[in-house]
Amino acid sequence: MSFSSDEVNFLVYRYLQESGFSHSAYTFGIESHISQSNINGALVPPAALLSILQKGLQYTEAEISIGEDGTEQRLGESLSLIDAVMPEVVANRQNMQNQQKQATKTEPPETNGTTEEPAAPQPATTTAASTTPAPVETMEVDQSIEIPASKATVLRGHESEVFICAWNPSTDLLASGSGDSTARIWDMSDNPANPNQLVLRHCIQKGGTEVPSNKDVTSLDWNCDGTLLATGSYDGYARIWRTDGLLASTLGQHKGPIFALKWNKRGNYILSAGVDKTTIIWDAATGQCTQQFSFHSAPALDVDWQSNQSFASCSTDQCIHVCKLGVDKPIKSFQGHTNEVNAIKWDPQGQLLASCSDDMTLKIWSMKQDTCVHDLQAHSKEIYTIKWSPTGTGTQNPNMNLILASASFDSTVRLWDVERGVCIHTLTKHTEPVYSVAFSPDGKFLASGSFDKCVHIWSTQSGQLVHSYKGTGGIFEVCWNSRGSKVGASASDGSVFVLDLRKL
Repeated sequence: MSFSSDEVNFLVYRYLQESGFSHSAYTFGIESHISQSNINGALVPPAALLSILQKGLQYTEAEISIGEDGTEQRLGESLSLIDAVMPEVVANRQNMQNQQKQATKTEPPETNGTTEEPAAPQPATTTAASTTPAPVETMEVDQSIEIPASKATVLRGHESEVFICAWNPSTDLLASGSGDSTARIWDMSDNPANPNQLVLRHCIQKGGTEVPSNKDVTSLDWNCDGTLLATGSYDGYARIWRTDGLLASTLGQHKGPIFALKWNKRGNYILSAGVDKTTIIWDAATGQCTQQFSFHSAPALDVDWQSNQSFASCSTDQCIHVCKLGVDKPIKSFQGHTNEVNAIKWDPQGQLLASCSDDMTLKIWSMKQDTCVHDLQAHSKEIYTIKWSPTGTGTQNPNMNLILASASFDSTVRLWDVERGVCIHTLTKHTEPVYSVAFSPDGKFLASGSFDKCVHIWSTQSGQLVHSYKGTGGIFEVCWNSRGSKVGASASDGSVFVLDLRKL
């Protein structure tokens, strides 16, 4: 068996992506010249590196357990990955196995009159199993909480991990973006059991012809009336698509991957953030760059509109800038985070800005002051994303308090009363990093998706788990349709699924 350095580099690059280290993956990809290799990433299955490592570990264990005479003796303790690459450890284990085999051969044969000694290990195993806690908390969920398979529609078609999904605001069209360099539009309205899918292939010009970009589609957003879908890709281009799958515009100004992309409420501008340290406002009608903002000193990770002409951006440079169309410098800058800022979100009124960071803190900012209003410290690992509830003054749910949800790599979701600056609920059923949270349109429920393959749905009032579903891959994104009757989710194994919450 032989392999090239390009192949090894690609598998490491894909592993970093699948593990959520998107920025590290990008840097590694540049330094190892992944884009110059001839490897078609769409053909490489998810978790390929882990699969190869597991097979190598199994082979090493087999070498140890099978003696020179061809007989096999079970390993007493499994090898760790580090042990397997240390020759002296492997040699010691082989010697131990051989000595154990020799001792077994010299033992007298058992008779029916012997004591229980040969079976002694069995009770110990039983005892250990009975005292070990259940590894996955969702297994303890009441059966009535688990969403039955009949209420879940699994959508197959993507050939690589699916990073993002979003419902059309007007109809039951679900869009998804994947590492297979496509976005897809799934029609869940007519025949949800066998939905029609449109494949939006992201191509680039090469030698006068269009070829697949072989780059991840990592961001997408519908315009306000659901007539157009914008996508952002690691190939450096943003694109605008019609609902019939036809490409309307290609937006080319970024010099490298696009990390985030948003329509404004009016639907006349698109905002994007890129690894080239810039943010761009695009004219949606012409596809032209209206203004490019170059205020960050490192890749821009997220953007969010405050109004139809002003927005905030965050970066790995730990800074947050508020900018406005037509103004050539930030109208406000916020500093206080001590590590890269992963996400930012304005509250429904555009008054308060929330930010979350790898420094494990969640901060609330106001245009009225330079320092943060609240510095919320409760998570024990990086905070990946945040969402405001569609509640409070000026929303369609004015009688409910405004709350903020944060999702962390510490496997928890927290709900915050921002006015008081306190955590009101800690949601703890996930067992792996939580990558996405989304509020139902009425604000009564929160969906969360984790790499433990579970989508949990919680009551925002009580903090109780009300529904749960376990998919087949780690969950990157969860989203609600406009009526609050369905939850969509996208996963690391290439699957997309829709949970129908009616009559549950």
